[in-house]
Amino acid sequence: MRTLLHALVPSRKPHLPVTTVLGLEKGKDCVLVGTLYKHMKLKPSILDEYSKERSAIPLVKPHNFMHSDDNLILEDESGRVALAGAIPPAAYVTGVVVALHGKETSAGNFLVEDVMEAGLPPQSVLPCINEDKYVVFVSGLSVGSSTFNPLQFQLLIDHITGHLGDENEQTIASKIVRVVVAGNSVHIAPRFLNGQTVAAKDQPRIAEPIKELDIMLTQLVASLPVDIMPGCNDPANFSLPQQPLHRCLFSGASTYNTFSSCPNPHQFDLDNVKCIGTSGQNIDDLYRYSDAKDRLEFMERTLKWRHLAPTAPNSLGCYPYTDKDPFLVETCPHVYFAGNQDKYETRLLKGTEKQQVRLISIPRFCESGIAVMLNLRNLECSTLSFSTSFDA
Repeated sequence: MRTLLHALVPSRKPHLPVTTVLGLEKGKDCVLVGTLYKHMKLKPSILDEYSKERSAIPLVKPHNFMHSDDNLILEDESGRVALAGAIPPAAYVTGVVVALHGKETSAGNFLVEDVMEAGLPPQSVLPCINEDKYVVFVSGLSVGSSTFNPLQFQLLIDHITGHLGDENEQTIASKIVRVVVAGNSVHIAPRFLNGQTVAAKDQPRIAEPIKELDIMLTQLVASLPVDIMPGCNDPANFSLPQQPLHRCLFSGASTYNTFSSCPNPHQFDLDNVKCIGTSGQNIDDLYRYSDAKDRLEFMERTLKWRHLAPTAPNSLGCYPYTDKDPFLVETCPHVYFAGNQDKYETRLLKGTEKQQVRLISIPRFCESGIAVMLNLRNLECSTLSFSTSFDA
């Protein structure tokens, strides 16, 4: 990222020298390239559990740790410097690599005048597809939870496979080329996951949600390709990137070559339309540690920072890679989705070099009854909404 930002500086700030934190001179305009660290008063710490002054720690809602006293620090290989000026702490998180135009103040801070982010990466030309082809995205099925409605999911399956609806709807269903299940497909009761030995009579109950999911997925894969991604509640490793759910969990669906168990994040091409997405952990974590008007803005930021999970490993678990960062976005996708969000939202993001990215926030199906349908021909989105409540 540093190399990339160094290359951008001459075109954006040609008259300014690039220096390091140790090379700062008071009052002299320059550009610093480094990693942001966000000092947060309310960020949870493991040490707080052992502090004698726990009662002095302000109570905070567990979903967001923002505070008016939060401040940003820039780090490079030579040192660190506190930031002030035109860089709002609410919009940034620890781990973002940026180039900053500014100067050192008499107080020893770096007064920021302009922030230069990497911006959207280069994008391949969107292919010309002459016919409608649809991809269905669904997430948060939570099979086995109290909010899961089997009838609702069965209606979705019957619609996708062409067993429901009028002739027009069945024609559209025949053009669905793939279903992507974006995480949190099963819900296993927390009492079975507390580290205690599970009684013999309870052991079959752990597998029940997975068996039920397998039966339903088998109906889907008999008709069309299905990609299933793990989420934070699924039986997969905790750290990102999450490895694919083991095929032995799906004894029925895995017998079909249309069934694909995929990692999270998941990247795939369909007719040269590049799609990338997550099960939502990266966006949920940005929501905890920064502020935006909606979830799509968080998604937009990750693309402009060219990093899917900037908060990993600071507040989001990730595997410790040494040679290469798997979350770097080197080529701009045409479609970027995030699963398990509060509501359905979509927007077409346009870049400075004619990039176009369809952002999709996929709601939890068990709560909303909504799946998202994307047309690969024009990147238009629509919803499939299923309600099973009837008025008396």
